[in-house]
Amino acid sequence: MNVIHEKQERHGLLKRLIILTGLLVLVAMTVLLAGCSSASKRVTSSTGDAAASVTKESLPTLAPVNLNAGQKLQVVASTGIVGDVVAQVGSDLIELTVVMAAGQDPHSYEPIARDVAAIADAHVVFINGLGLEEGLQATIEAAASRGQPVIPVSAGIKPLQMQGDGDHDAIEVPKGGDPHTWFDPNNVLKWVDNIEGALAALDPAHAQDYAARAQAYRQQLQDLDAYIREQTERIPPGRRKLVTDHQVFTYFAARYGFEMIGAVIPGFSTVAEPSASDLAKLVARIREAGVPVIFVGRTANPRLAQVLADEAGVRVLSLYTGALGEPGSGADSYIGLMRANMDTIVQGLSKP
Repeated sequence: MNVIHEKQERHGLLKRLIILTGLLVLVAMTVLLAGCSSASKRVTSSTGDAAASVTKESLPTLAPVNLNAGQKLQVVASTGIVGDVVAQVGSDLIELTVVMAAGQDPHSYEPIARDVAAIADAHVVFINGLGLEEGLQATIEAAASRGQPVIPVSAGIKPLQMQGDGDHDAIEVPKGGDPHTWFDPNNVLKWVDNIEGALAALDPAHAQDYAARAQAYRQQLQDLDAYIREQTERIPPGRRKLVTDHQVFTYFAARYGFEMIGAVIPGFSTVAEPSASDLAKLVARIREAGVPVIFVGRTANPRLAQVLADEAGVRVLSLYTGALGEPGSGADSYIGLMRANMDTIVQGLSKP
């Protein structure tokens, strides 16, 4: 009977791995149909010299723009998260265009003609940097080559590397480290410095206005940091363990004392692909660590995470990761996004 039972267990495991592998193929086909078939090329390109020229730590030297009476700075932001922070500093003194709408994945987004035109006409372009905007890379490089100011708001932030036990198959990740710097509000304080400095340099007539708005927003960010620390205390220390759809919470975990157990996609980009071996190992780690939930970004495909969750006997909860929520969602600003995420994390981890 033991032999029969052992064979049944092996058969069940094999069947589950086949299901996982099949779902990987399905996810890959979905990505292909969405126009993201160049995933491997993008992951590679984000480590190359071209990306480094835009996402390097130093910022470009800026000269004042000659603005006519009543004319505003034409400003472009790559993502809604970057755009929201730019808007806090620039407010009604700038004309802001945000390339990516709510709910769009910054890793896989590819520009349309309207985006290219907006970037070409801008006095300044604000990007996250560190290889986040993979599909926009060529457009950003073209703008920089024309001499347009391109400001990576994450410049000056020490990039963190992938967390976890590293027990996964080889996968290329950006040399610059984790691009999701905004998951520590203290990093966004640096964003504000970079944004204020750029706007004041380009439009010195309103430098004091930018400074005042930046200072007011810094206080809101400090309040947000305090809120997250306060909410973290509601989670028992032994339950502060995270599993996500991809490596997105490196800075959050480091700041607030969480442990990254693993990610469905063991890399910083949603356009990378895990192996069946990676997935089997992750299921084992989830069970061993007693993790009760997998957190999945709303811009990610949840099907693979749901299969893993079913296999591991845990729940799936949605977070806002790469993009703001729709208007009225409560996550349609950076601070709203972070507060909503923290409330969901507390919900998922505070109770058995």
